[in-house]
Amino acid sequence: MTAPVEPGGALTTGDAPAGSDLASQVERVAAPLREQVLDLLRREIVELRLRPGQRLVERELVEQIGVSRTTIREVIRQLSAEGLVTTIPQKGAIVAVPSPKEAAEVYEVRALLEGAAAKECAQNARDVHLQALRNAFAALERSVAAGEEPRLMLDAKNRLYQVVFDGSDNPTIRGILESLQARIAVLRATTLAAPDRPEQSVREIRAIVEAIERRDPDAAAAAASFHVRQAASTLFLQLESTAEGSDG
Repeated sequence: MTAPVEPGGALTTGDAPAGSDLASQVERVAAPLREQVLDLLRREIVELRLRPGQRLVERELVEQIGVSRTTIREVIRQLSAEGLVTTIPQKGAIVAVPSPKEAAEVYEVRALLEGAAAKECAQNARDVHLQALRNAFAALERSVAAGEEPRLMLDAKNRLYQVVFDGSDNPTIRGILESLQARIAVLRATTLAAPDRPEQSVREIRAIVEAIERRDPDAAAAAASFHVRQAASTLFLQLESTAEGSDG
């Protein structure tokens, strides 16, 4: 195995073991190594390749990514601060499993703030924002119609929300939601994996887009909040189903 690269160093093609899927995703550029590994593992969690409850074994990550144990420990601490990783005594780090209470809290914050963002977008968006919103929605429709994997649908949905935030011209709302972005993305990816949810989601988002295009702030706020609460209902049904399956 190649020698570990210490924190703050830059990863080069010789730093990772050949054939390592995780290592191949780290950019071969002179960027801070810790940030590269943090971005990589955050994506693995958000896109559900590392599943809730899965153990994060330091030794395995060191071998797979080709970095030092110190770097892995620093990254796990940061992911824990973001709410994506939980450290359990005698077991180590695992991908966090949101409790129903935690998920409900995140969804309620989303419903309020995304409703406010949609309302302000309807009030403040310029024509360039409206065109970008229509283009982003069309891309989301194509992604869902093509049956793309949840990761790609999630990317399309995130791009649409970025347009809404741009049009709302409210940095405070955007900043609060971005601080929750990783946890929001995990929940979104989970609900998009539910049967028929992507198509239902498109219908709900169409109502948001059309209300913003009509410059109807109250309808935009209501549609955005409704969309979030429908997603919450989907997630809670999935959690109940999972719990019943494990009990059986």
